[in-house]
Amino acid sequence: MSAVATPAPRRLRRLERAAIAGVMSREVANFRTYWKGTTFSSVMEPLVYLLAFGLGLSATLVDEVNGVPYIQFVGTGMVATAVIFSSALPSMFGTFVKHRFQNTYDAILAAPVDVEELVSAEMLWIAARSGTYGCVPLLVTIAFGLDPAWGMLLTPLFCFVTALGFSGFGVAMAATVAKIDQFNYVTALFVTPLFLVAGTFFPIDGLPQGFQVLAQVNPLHQLVELVRGGAFGYEWADLLRFAFLVAFAAITWRVAIHQMRKRLID
Repeated sequence: MSAVATPAPRRLRRLERAAIAGVMSREVANFRTYWKGTTFSSVMEPLVYLLAFGLGLSATLVDEVNGVPYIQFVGTGMVATAVIFSSALPSMFGTFVKHRFQNTYDAILAAPVDVEELVSAEMLWIAARSGTYGCVPLLVTIAFGLDPAWGMLLTPLFCFVTALGFSGFGVAMAATVAKIDQFNYVTALFVTPLFLVAGTFFPIDGLPQGFQVLAQVNPLHQLVELVRGGAFGYEWADLLRFAFLVAFAAITWRVAIHQMRKRLID
């Protein structure tokens, strides 16, 4: 009588899709309870900047920049502002609150989910949400006269990858700081300078040399140039810009996992 063959046990992967999907589904279910306020603030803040600078300055001081109407110059740049506001800040504060005050991560890690899967799911969810919000200023700029172009279809991808990097940055900061008010230092020293030196409101070639160097290693500046490339024509250098954003996302992903593992496990 032949023995019944037993199926080989399924080998667990380093990142289990079921675990990541489970964490993300929890975030989606929770997001349904507060999506109106988050969407309003994430969309309105960059739009206020767009209307104030784009319409205000274009009507009084600046007509165009490098042959581009100023409202379109600012509108394409405001995509980066929408991305960083809806990724870096929510990941910092949201991660800190869920870990330190709500003990959400302790409950999640009690399930068959490890820190790597937890951080990956958080970053993916924030990036997907932020990538959507980031496209809003571009759509508004189209309403103000920007001609649609096929290259704009890549904008959600650029926004998603950039938001992935900044969400990893936010998670890493949340796992590093001791008190929530220390985010003021992070915002003043990192978020605000990156926002201002991104080429959103003015070309960076008019800045002092040191600030131009800072802009070249600024992920937001790379996103601004990619979005403008989609609107006005890509260049070969844009491949390097996208590779830079992918590397930025990969690095912050690993740093976020390392910092969060130290906070939760070590």
